[in-house]
Amino acid sequence: MKRITIAKGDGIGPEIMDATLSILKASGVALEYDEIEIGEKAYLSGNTTGIPAEAWDSIRKNKVLLKAPITTPQGGGYKSLNVTMRKTLGLYANVRPCKSLPPYVDTKHPELDLVVIRENEEDLYAGIEHQQTDEVVQCLKLISRPGCEKIVRYAFEYAKAYGHKKVTCFSKDNIMKQTDGLFHQVFDEIAAEYPEIEKEHWIIDIATAKLADTPEHFDVIVTLNLYGDIISDVAAQIAGSVGLAGSSNIGETVAMFEAIHGSAPDIAGKKIANPSGLLQGAILMLKHIGESEAAEKIQNAWLKTIEEGIHTGDIYEDGVSVKKVNTSEFAEAVVANLGQKPTKFKAASYPRDIKMNLPKAVRKPLRKKDLVGVDLFVHWSGTDANKIGALLEKLNLENVKLQMITNRGVKVWPNGFKETFCTDHWRCRWYADEGFTMTNKDINTLMQNAIDQNIDVIKTENLYNFDGQKAFSLGQGQ
Repeated sequence: MKRITIAKGDGIGPEIMDATLSILKASGVALEYDEIEIGEKAYLSGNTTGIPAEAWDSIRKNKVLLKAPITTPQGGGYKSLNVTMRKTLGLYANVRPCKSLPPYVDTKHPELDLVVIRENEEDLYAGIEHQQTDEVVQCLKLISRPGCEKIVRYAFEYAKAYGHKKVTCFSKDNIMKQTDGLFHQVFDEIAAEYPEIEKEHWIIDIATAKLADTPEHFDVIVTLNLYGDIISDVAAQIAGSVGLAGSSNIGETVAMFEAIHGSAPDIAGKKIANPSGLLQGAILMLKHIGESEAAEKIQNAWLKTIEEGIHTGDIYEDGVSVKKVNTSEFAEAVVANLGQKPTKFKAASYPRDIKMNLPKAVRKPLRKKDLVGVDLFVHWSGTDANKIGALLEKLNLENVKLQMITNRGVKVWPNGFKETFCTDHWRCRWYADEGFTMTNKDINTLMQNAIDQNIDVIKTENLYNFDGQKAFSLGQGQ
């Protein structure tokens, strides 16, 4: 008997969770449940995280959470509990299978059958944001080598375990050469260990266009957090409906399973919500805990129900659907089909005893790290780059000179263009003379010189070479 934690969530959450649990119970799978209350009620009771300590204890003890959608209250500075849980529990891999179901669910892409594997902890979802000047705010994009290695390794192991033939990497490393460049580099390194699996890389913008137009080109997609969030919704929607898709969030010790849609408060309590997304999450959960036989049984019953035309209102279509049902009636139809297989869809067949080689990330030996310069970010309300350049040259040291000023990434000094629009946020780069060994004391001296000249320095970023190679971006136009 496997004990798991469940959270019924907010909005339509309790309705679709009850429907899902009724199907799990009827399937005969041996499960016991500990229920926790998280989300809107927890937030509004004064818990700013949306999850009480005892809920954390239950999840960490049982190591498996089946979660219905939750609501994050508007305003008040509340952080997304979904993101908090993924990062706090180390749920580094978000897995979202997407498959079209023609002609019973309307789609322009009847051959769509792919899996999006999304990095789940890093990227812009670190949520580190600051207002730095009157006109400019920033969000830090954090990408780590261990984070890249874990998600790319998971994608190839997943493909190997489930018989997929190709893994495609999506990134934007033609622009973000350090962050997305690292992701692409790690992808190439790990892909070389799986010669039996085809590998390819696409730039995210044209990749998304290709996905929307010809999704059958792709098999397993691995990508960064923000891109994965967007393209998995695109894939689910063009397959037929975001409301039909489930996802798993996998960590080294804990896993969470859910629908990919939200809590839909506008239809809460009307008993019309489609429980399929959460049910698909539950099927992923069963595979994860070694209950592949039960997962297969439920998936085939669900496919049988879909092809019989027994549909909730969100996918009901005259001339295709046979009967419009509510949430509980749909669950009852799936229960009635347990033990049967679809006749028009290909029946689900899941491998047993899945084994994936997912070693913990090991830190590489330290590289030689040389300080070669510093970027001082300055709040200055003027608009003439030559004026701020002349002012900042007064900060120069004997062996550390002002090299460049950019505004929103574009070089505006020296030799900038008058057409370039400038905000009040200036990146000012000092670079050490060749052969000079720069130290943090030099940066402190620059900072003191800035104070003496009444220069408002709002942030600094040290510039390093690692093993003799530049580890920072140039300015646009530099």
